[in-house]
Amino acid sequence: MKSKDKRDAAVLPFQLKKTVALVGMMGSGKSAIGTALSRRLAVPFLDSDAEIEAASNMAIAEIFEAYDEPFFREKEAQVIMRLLETQVGVLSTGGGAFLQSTNREAISHYGIAVWLRADIDLLWSRVSHKTTRPLLLTDNPRATLETLYAARVPEYSKAELVVDAQEGYSIEKMTDKVIEVLLTRSDIL
Repeated sequence: MKSKDKRDAAVLPFQLKKTVALVGMMGSGKSAIGTALSRRLAVPFLDSDAEIEAASNMAIAEIFEAYDEPFFREKEAQVIMRLLETQVGVLSTGGGAFLQSTNREAISHYGIAVWLRADIDLLWSRVSHKTTRPLLLTDNPRATLETLYAARVPEYSKAELVVDAQEGYSIEKMTDKVIEVLLTRSDIL
């Protein structure tokens, strides 16, 4: 069993004033960092993809297969708005969520977007072995990831804060980096 960082057991002496919405590509660490960050700040961890799966009783890949991406994006926007309106916490969004202007506006209104920026090689090392990424179920998933990355980076760059992921960073180290960036904004922490 993996040992936890001792800092996870101790709540940091900060009060989160607005929801922190983690945005970025699949594999950037939004769920893992979001979970650790929420523990450290003693706030709820919210995951838009998990909420969609719970509401639909289907996996994201099944929703894409049964319906289509526009249907999924509509439901995703509804879930994100509900989560932002109901409680302050750490929100992990799906990789495509921040591409929608309605989601960017809602996040900006109720919280702050933090882009977990990772390069293509790091992302590929994290997602290449997974079969749960419906957008990568193609003949050449690496090329698909590169195309998605190129299309999405300009949208992610609209996030108010950026934290760069590094291959050698542990979850704890990356969480430290996110907290450092959040502390630059007195309206957040």
